[in-house]
Amino acid sequence: MNSSTQQDIGKLILRLAVGSLVFLHGISKLEGGLDGIIKMVETQGFPGSFAYGVLIGEVLAPLLIITGFFSRIGGILVVINMLFALYLVHLGDLGRLNEQGGWAIELQIMFLATAAAVALLGPGKYAFNER
Repeated sequence: MNSSTQQDIGKLILRLAVGSLVFLHGISKLEGGLDGIIKMVETQGFPGSFAYGVLIGEVLAPLLIITGFFSRIGGILVVINMLFALYLVHLGDLGRLNEQGGWAIELQIMFLATAAAVALLGPGKYAFNER
């Protein structure tokens, strides 16, 4: 297997992992409703309509990443979504460890970092388009 094929398979694995995990995270928002998110966003002084951005960042963007259809844009949208999540929900957790001794925001940082990697690397050969 040549180097180019290995890189394309690596990008596919990265896309499937981050896209699937963020998508499943977003599905829980669809099932539970956005009322709590709307209240949280409004409490921080943003318009309540900003809460619907979670559907873009956690449902639409992961689907773009998984399919490789404008996956760079999908990666950027997930990064923006995670920055909002860190600010609105997890800012107090920056210096905290969880019960297992890991960083309290390790999942959020992993989503942010892997989405940034997709945005920078692109989808690779195994995608609907290479954008």
